[in-house]
Amino acid sequence: MSHIVTIQTKVRDPAAVAAACARMNLAAPTVGTAVLFGGQVNGLLVRLPGWTYPAVVDLATGEVKFDNFEGRWGDRSHLDRFLQLYAVERAKLEAKAKGFPVTEQALEDGGIRLQIIERA
Repeated sequence: MSHIVTIQTKVRDPAAVAAACARMNLAAPTVGTAVLFGGQVNGLLVRLPGWTYPAVVDLATGEVKFDNFEGRWGDRSHLDRFLQLYAVERAKLEAKAKGFPVTEQALEDGGIRLQIIERA
């Protein structure tokens, strides 16, 4: 049986964050403090391409805090791609942990289709 699933994700898995960074050829995320316009933020720092400041992942809340000054300090599409790849990697890790095989297909519109096969 086939199901279509839409995922709205909280970013809580450091292994999936690292995997998403690796897929984007980014530096590995580091734990630290970033100074954003609104003040200091602690968490897992993700350095997106061309961004002035890192995106900061709060693993406890699942929130990603960032300051790209409405696109002047970083292209939002890079963050969107990171979040997409995080969700893909998190789903793959969970499926593999349960012993389900996973296949991945890139779609023409930039989406990603995962097929997770549940064994009977």
